[in-house]
Amino acid sequence: MTKIKICGMKSKQDIEFANDLMPEFVGFVFAKDSKRYVTPQQAAEFRWLLDYRIAAVGVFVDEEPEKVAEFANDEVIDLIQLHGSENNQYIAKLRSMTDVPIIQAFMADRPYDIETANLSDADFILLDSGRGSGNTFDHSLLKGVSRPYFLAGGLTPENVRAAAEEFMPYAVDASSSLETEGVKDAEKIRAFINAVRDRKD
Repeated sequence: MTKIKICGMKSKQDIEFANDLMPEFVGFVFAKDSKRYVTPQQAAEFRWLLDYRIAAVGVFVDEEPEKVAEFANDEVIDLIQLHGSENNQYIAKLRSMTDVPIIQAFMADRPYDIETANLSDADFILLDSGRGSGNTFDHSLLKGVSRPYFLAGGLTPENVRAAAEEFMPYAVDASSSLETEGVKDAEKIRAFINAVRDRKD
């Protein structure tokens, strides 16, 4: 079954929602220019409150690999997500410092982007329309993907089931579509998760 990642967790209430609804992953954004940025101290507190069965993903944009590895080795996060211009050389350096799984994000605008993503040395790739833009991309490009991937970009409670059934990604990822006035909305998260898992409660 397709797994679920809820990104942009930034409050204790968000963590409570996650513990109640149990996505497989939640994301903490460490890019300071993001409106969903959390400090290392906040993330550590949230990780302590998070159900142990949910994996915490740290989202970084062109951060020094030493700093990224520190988050992983301090067990603040369980996976690393690279959302900048990082390359395979960067990934190799990061792997020399920590052994947690790595997700590399790519903007999927054209077939070349998919070809590049397929060649990533990361454990998983994430395909998006932009850096948290909340917009969809041309899903016909997905036919060129040859490895497990996270599907992001414009997924909502209304369209995620169809996307999961048609493309069968490893995981689906959403953030802004699960908010009301910039705050995570428990009912939207519930509807999103239920749609992926094909259930009602």
